[in-house]
Amino acid sequence: MKQSKNLAVYLGLLAVTAALFISGCASEREHNKESLLSAAGFRTLTPTTAQQRAIYDSMPPYKVQRFDQNGKTMYAYADKKAGVVYLGSENEYQRYKQLGLQQSMTNEQMEAAEMNQNAAMSWGAWGPMGRW
Repeated sequence: MKQSKNLAVYLGLLAVTAALFISGCASEREHNKESLLSAAGFRTLTPTTAQQRAIYDSMPPYKVQRFDQNGKTMYAYADKKAGVVYLGSENEYQRYKQLGLQQSMTNEQMEAAEMNQNAAMSWGAWGPMGRW
């Protein structure tokens, strides 16, 4: 009886930890995307009129959306937590995609360098095995 209770507590703690870990990763991705949008030149706007608020409320959160305005292609991203919209033109969107690609390549290069360093030092996934 006591063992099954301990197991239930353990599984509960494991579930809570996993949920916090997953939500933390999602939050980090959103923050990263917002940083890239700002670096690419997207402007942040806060909806002030009722019409702007209605459009903002209808937008899917944390997703870049394409739309046409006065014959120009524009892109918008709704940050529901901050209550702002990131707005940019085709040029800013292309810059955003370029920055994202550069960041991805940088991350891959760093991972490859770490693997090469580990291989050069004869380390496995568990680190140095000398003094076990």
